[in-house]
Amino acid sequence: MYFYKKAGFFMDKKIVLITGGTGLIGTDLSKLLFDKGYQVRILSRSKNIQKNKNYHYYTWNIANKEIDLAALKNVDYIIHLAGAGIADKRWTAIRKKQIIDSRVDSALLLFEGLQQLNHRPLKFITASGIGYYGATTSDKIYSEKDTVHDDFLGKTCKKWEESSLKFEDVGIPTSILRTGIVLSKKGGALEKLRQTFKFGFGAALGNGQQYMPWIHIDDLCRIYLRTITDIDFTGIYNAVSLEHLTNNEFTKALVHQHKRGIQLPNVPSFLLKLLIGSMSAMVLYGSRVSAKKLERIGFKFRYDTLEKALEDLIA
Repeated sequence: MYFYKKAGFFMDKKIVLITGGTGLIGTDLSKLLFDKGYQVRILSRSKNIQKNKNYHYYTWNIANKEIDLAALKNVDYIIHLAGAGIADKRWTAIRKKQIIDSRVDSALLLFEGLQQLNHRPLKFITASGIGYYGATTSDKIYSEKDTVHDDFLGKTCKKWEESSLKFEDVGIPTSILRTGIVLSKKGGALEKLRQTFKFGFGAALGNGQQYMPWIHIDDLCRIYLRTITDIDFTGIYNAVSLEHLTNNEFTKALVHQHKRGIQLPNVPSFLLKLLIGSMSAMVLYGSRVSAKKLERIGFKFRYDTLEKALEDLIA
């Protein structure tokens, strides 16, 4: 049993297991949870990662269906972030299978591990993506009630979420966060978008009318914390900011934030398709996604506008 001292008395120190805990979101989330008094466990594919003395590390091999069951023993919460990077490589047939399998098989491995231990955590929380609504640009504002889109991103998210709902089927409260573009100081989409500003210019992509549902990483980590602290926070939520911006508007905001930046003519769609193939759909299309459901449960965004987010992340 683990304890920590707070406000003059002792409390149980809840255990949180994070898969993908060394990634963009997992790194910040682990720190937040540790600072809030949780014991943090990291489940990783590699034994050679740079380890933080504050956390406990365990390994698994998803392809071989191997997992260190000690990672799951007495765990109170599981936050499942692991999965092959959607935008890391071109979408060949092999890569598409890796993207899906890394999400589905990993969730099933966690589920089977819990079954072996006959252990039921207080909650299972998983990432998903706004790709559920598809790589499409429309006038529609998508909510959690909308149906899945029939393209690769939509099918991937559907299978991802279905594998996670197995936990709910056996009575484990489950939360799913359909996440937009995560903006962070280190790595991720913002770093890639800012690369051209090193040379003093930037450009929108395609016609620039596609929407870019985004979220500041601090707000996203606070949403994950809320899934733990609020027992009623279950079901599916869109983890995006309240602001709806097109790629043109997003680019202008970046130019403004960089002061001396110059906005060049848009990068043609055909060039992006030539460079990155079918993966270009991720950046050439996008619709508005609603965060009203988060608002209704009382979640308050610290970064509700891109201007606030960029001031924090870039300044």
